[in-house]
Amino acid sequence: MTVKKDRILWADDEIDLLKPHILFLQDKGYEVVPVNSGQDAIDSCKEETFDIIFLDENMPGLTGLETLAVIKEMNPEVPVVMVTKSEEESIMNQAIGNKIADYLIKPVNPNQLLLSIKKNVHKNDLITETKTVNYQQEFNKIGMQINDSFTATDWMDVYKKLIYWELELESSKIPMTDMLRMQKQEANKSFCKFVKKNYLDWMQNPDDRPLMSPDLFKKKIFPLLDKGEKLFFILIDNFRLDQWREIKELLSDLFIIDESLYYSILPTATQYARNSIFSGLMPLQIEKMFPQFWVDEDSEEGKNLNEAPLIQTQIERFRKKYTFSYNKVYDSQYQEKLLHVVPTLMNNQLNVIVLNFVDMLSHARTENKMIRELAQSEAAYRSLTRSWFQHSGILDLFRRIAGKGYKIIVTTDHGTIHVDNPLKVVGDKNTNTNLRYKVGKNLNYNPKEVFEIRNPEKAGLPSPNLSSKYIFAMNNDFFAYPNNYNYYVSYYKNTFQHGGISMEEMLVPFITLHSK
Repeated sequence: MTVKKDRILWADDEIDLLKPHILFLQDKGYEVVPVNSGQDAIDSCKEETFDIIFLDENMPGLTGLETLAVIKEMNPEVPVVMVTKSEEESIMNQAIGNKIADYLIKPVNPNQLLLSIKKNVHKNDLITETKTVNYQQEFNKIGMQINDSFTATDWMDVYKKLIYWELELESSKIPMTDMLRMQKQEANKSFCKFVKKNYLDWMQNPDDRPLMSPDLFKKKIFPLLDKGEKLFFILIDNFRLDQWREIKELLSDLFIIDESLYYSILPTATQYARNSIFSGLMPLQIEKMFPQFWVDEDSEEGKNLNEAPLIQTQIERFRKKYTFSYNKVYDSQYQEKLLHVVPTLMNNQLNVIVLNFVDMLSHARTENKMIRELAQSEAAYRSLTRSWFQHSGILDLFRRIAGKGYKIIVTTDHGTIHVDNPLKVVGDKNTNTNLRYKVGKNLNYNPKEVFEIRNPEKAGLPSPNLSSKYIFAMNNDFFAYPNNYNYYVSYYKNTFQHGGISMEEMLVPFITLHSK
């Protein structure tokens, strides 16, 4: 099979003097089309396609800059390298403004040309090749790290490393991504065993556990406020580390960024995890101390209507005198209102804002065929998150806060995981509907496939009935009822769900932004 040669168009009024350079490039496997004027370059571009164009700036007739403008109108994607004797800043500025790919000063040597070609034509191939080799070298190290992870911090490090490589390899169209996916699944299986072994001990010994949902305000927020800091606490519902990394670069010009993780409590569901953050209590404690603010699983009432009062109870319990505000943003209308009141919020020591878009996206992806097509893969799901953040007005919110003397905490209550493996479970009509955890008194399931909590009190969880127990799905599993099983499975397979045990759901971002 004949390998297609990369084609180079080279326009220079002294092209005959460049014959040695052309021969050098041809020896390297490139096809070079030489022309000696700007008009000839334009005519060639009308008739043929090129992978890169070298353009002399100082030619009689059409100058290099004039030729560049016409070529970019015809084909904006082709990389154009400007070659010139002049080092005048104005010419460089004009060339860069017209989106040249590179700029070379005469006399050029052959290796400069080759480097420019590799940088502009082969860049993606070289990056992919380098990333592949680097990940292959890291694969065994990560495998050993998974086997040697015995602490909560160890698992944070493993997850960060896997997310780093997932994003690095995302653009590659190579089987290596399957290799990473398998390693991530292997890590999740081991992580679930770790959580099963340690979770109840964490609940019984709060001083010895990793940072978890009820600890955030006491250990992270109140100490900053006590020092006189002013804070925006922005909670993005259902937000994962990889999604944070996707939007991180949008904020890097505005803020100095400190990135860490914490552990969400179980169930990794809004009713439990978010209420735990805002109250500083485990769900069972909320039910006992503030029954007016706890909503049972089988209640028709919204599960997160009492967040501002729960924040108030925590502030009062620790005898703090902070002024605070609470705002929840559901849609663009709420965002506009929020942006208008930002100056007023600056009077408070603490401003809590809950953003619901990512959670709405997750649910819409399950229920809406068009959204499912748009967010078909993990990469697409991240991309939609970035698009929302960049274009919805939320980025504008961060810009308005930047430089006002406020720190910003960006975090979430739990993450979400892509599920594709159904597990049969039987429950009565009072069993909750979540696909990643079940709570009920008559549950029938395979105990080897789940994490079961037979005594909810030991896990800080309420019991709807005396004999209630909780079961949690692990890895990429989800619960399905035997009734109408095939329809149920086909509807929920390959959706994003939360409530159970996985690195994606439990190891969630806690980001501190300092204005530059």
